[in-house]
Amino acid sequence: MVGLLQLAFAGCFNMKSLSAAERRLLKSRAHALRPVVTVGNDGLSPAVLKEIDASLKAHDLIKIRVTGDDRDLRQALLGEICSRSGASPVQHIGKILVVYRENPEPPAPTAKKRPARKQPRRTKQSYQSG
Repeated sequence: MVGLLQLAFAGCFNMKSLSAAERRLLKSRAHALRPVVTVGNDGLSPAVLKEIDASLKAHDLIKIRVTGDDRDLRQALLGEICSRSGASPVQHIGKILVVYRENPEPPAPTAKKRPARKQPRRTKQSYQSG
């Protein structure tokens, strides 16, 4: 199994190589994620690649579900997805692929809006003096 993963990872030639510590951190982040893209029986169509690219721009780390029972085909798809999108493979478990691509520009920080200040509570004395 390790040999197949290494081959798939080596097939992703235009992506950033992840260290073991980075991969471990990304695996833990990906654990709570749900697949955002599904690759069906038609394989990697231009629409699927466009959706993968859009998802990577928005989220950096995504899960991809691949239908089909052929393990070698899923390994090949992982390599092709990485080479076409510039992403790094993180994990391949069953029919789920996890890929990561660092976003070149960080998202613009949003201004934090302060909550409206509550009016002080009126006491019994304030009603009597007013």
